[in-house]
Formats: sequence, structure tokens, C-alpha cells
Amino acid sequence: MENWFFASLPVIAKALATVIMIMLIILLVVRVAGLRTFAKMSSFDFASTVAIGSIMAANITTNDLSVIKSGLAIATIVAFQQLFAYLKRNYSSFEALTENTPMLLMEGTVILEENLNKTGVTRSDLMAKLREANVIEFSEVKAVVLETTGDISVLHSSGGETVARELLEGVRR
Repeated sequence: MENWFFASLPVIAKALATVIMIMLIILLVVRVAGLRTFAKMSSFDFASTVAIGSIMAANITTNDLSVIKSGLAIATIVAFQQLFAYLKRNYSSFEALTENTPMLLMEGTVILEENLNKTGVTRSDLMAKLREANVIEFSEVKAVVLETTGDISVLHSSGGETVARELLEGVRR
């Protein structure tokens, strides 16, 4: 009898076989599609990764999904991701329509409160990221950017260097 803690040997064997098959399918799809498949370069990439994980989890934990159906779903998501990346690379209007724009949260030592409010980032979130980046003094901060992926990048230095213009290209102020 299967319950929340124990499972029968056939159920365990099926779960193990499913994990192996799904992992092999994912390995094959990533090998064909390339390393970018699980890169977190954009919000769409992140959503694709979450969707693939959800399909994998659903297939392993339920008896209603076939491995073939899940494999096709994963391959379709990755194919769509590749198409999306192609369109972004080749059509700037498509990228502008579908992607968020990075937002400046700090410019030098100045915290841009209005941008924090627009993005929903709190001061404590910002301070945590500064600590994570090993910033000791505000004077070290050159810029803090909320990236399109939701990551926060901290550009800092203890010297008097300025941030290269190219690094802040496309970042909203």
C-alpha cells in the first residue's frame, strides 16, 4: 500500500526510470540547442527553465504523463526559446517589445529612490546586494543596475575609475 511516506517497489522503479529518461532527454535537447538553454540571460530564459523543471517534476511525481509527451514538451519549450533568441538577436524591435530594460538603482553614491519604487526593490534589498558584492563604503559604488533577469549588478571599485559607457548602454536612468 502506497502512502505519503512509503511507496511500493514498482512505483519507486518507475520514478527512477522516469528520472533517468527525462534527464537523458534534457541532456540531448541541451546538447542540440546549446549551452544557452539554461542560461539566465532574460526573463524568458528564466521562465523556460522553470517550465522545464515543472514538466520534469510533474512527470516524475504523477502517473498520468508519458515520458514521450514530457520530452516533446521540453523540446518545444527549448525550440521556442531558440526562436525567441533568434528574433531578439536579429530584430531590435522584437527585443524592445518583449524584454524589460535594465534600470539604474544607484548612480555613484546616490540611491535613485524613484527607480527603487518603480522596480519594487527595497532599500534593504539594495543594501543586501551591496554587502553581497563586498562593498565597504558607498564611495566604492559606481553603479547598481537591476538587470532584465531580476539580478542586481553592483559595479564598484576602490579606485577613482569611472564605469565604461558601454557597460551602461541600454540602462534606464
